[in-house]
Amino acid sequence: MLKLRYFLQVIWGRLSTVVTFETTPPPHTGVLSLLCHLVSDPFCLHFALSLNSSLQCVAMSEFWLISAPGEKTCQQTWDQMMVATTRNNSLSTNNKFNIPDLKVGTLDVLVGLSDDLAKLDSFTEGVVKKVAQYMADVLEDSRDKVQENLLANGVDLVTYMTRFQWDMAKYPIKQSLKNISEIISKQLSQIDNDLKARASSYNNLKGNLQNLERKNTGSLLTRSLADIVKKEDFVLDSEYLITLLVVVPKASYPDWQKTYETLSEMVVPRSTNLLFEDSDSGLFSVTLFRKAIDDFRHKARENKFTVRDFQYNEQEMNADKEEMTRLSTDKKKQFGPLVRWLKVNFSEAFIAWIHIKALRVFVESVLRYGLPVNFQAMLLQPTKKNMKKLREVLNDLYKHLDSGAAAIIDTTMDIPGLNLSQQEYYPYVYYKIDCNMLDFK
Repeated sequence: MLKLRYFLQVIWGRLSTVVTFETTPPPHTGVLSLLCHLVSDPFCLHFALSLNSSLQCVAMSEFWLISAPGEKTCQQTWDQMMVATTRNNSLSTNNKFNIPDLKVGTLDVLVGLSDDLAKLDSFTEGVVKKVAQYMADVLEDSRDKVQENLLANGVDLVTYMTRFQWDMAKYPIKQSLKNISEIISKQLSQIDNDLKARASSYNNLKGNLQNLERKNTGSLLTRSLADIVKKEDFVLDSEYLITLLVVVPKASYPDWQKTYETLSEMVVPRSTNLLFEDSDSGLFSVTLFRKAIDDFRHKARENKFTVRDFQYNEQEMNADKEEMTRLSTDKKKQFGPLVRWLKVNFSEAFIAWIHIKALRVFVESVLRYGLPVNFQAMLLQPTKKNMKKLREVLNDLYKHLDSGAAAIIDTTMDIPGLNLSQQEYYPYVYYKIDCNMLDFK
């Protein structure tokens, strides 16, 4: 009766999802595999086998979280895996992954939770990596400084995973699996929303400060002149006279000195002074009568001298300086608390992510291996050059769990209208954990 009920649930609740699939991930492969064990249906087997794909190219930061059913004891399962992967050559570094006795619940709940956890897993991984990448942005992409802050429970990520212990306080195992997943979902949604708000505030502050700083750098043709000129460089409060600032290419200094007095009428003789120069140009002052400004600008442009549009206003200049000081101070005030928040919430998000992996292993192991709960979860860190060999060894070791799937591990099948090629399916429960959190450009 149980088999028939589950068969109908999968046919109507799961395969219908596959048929209508367009852009969202296809259904969880583990349930399809279980269906193949329950009924000898070639169509069902055909679907399950098509969900595997070729092994992707991965880095040393990759871990494989797997589980296999207990033999006489779970220790025996562990020993067999250790012998297969470490006796003749070191294919991987292995650790037991301790999952407590969680509440199994009903089959209906496990089937629905399998898909829900897959979506939550993807969302949580995205939050974890967003927090890590934003920390890199805040710390100006200093890899060493960033890695020092990417910790989980005060230890590095590898240590946390290899010594994983379920956090009973945050995720009480007396709660149902669905409740635990909802606790994690709410926690990660809050972190994600807080990150967006904090990042927006800090980015706006940083952007405004950079805009002001940019005004004080660059070419004399465009940069702010407020920090270059002084009050005594100008004729102020005169009804008839005005001081203009002119950018002159260095190669044209002699021409400027020879011609500035005759560029227009009413230029005050010997009134020019070199106030500042960069690698390309110099900033000269010149005094003339106000009614000659337009004519002087025109003639200066003809001679490739650029008159800057600048009026000395001490109040405005002081306001800009005060604004820059304020923004710089605010940025420093926000920097420390922001880094601390990122550090704390990266840890919280990463811990939640690994707990989701544990939940997925538990749910999938029960669906595949049945009751009573009897499986050994194991964390493998493959040796990069031996990853293909490790996959072959694990396939040989566990092919009896699902001979149909084991036979086509290296086969992909394209079905028109279905994007199934990105799924990875093996005879044993398998989830990948990629600890490469940063994308340095």
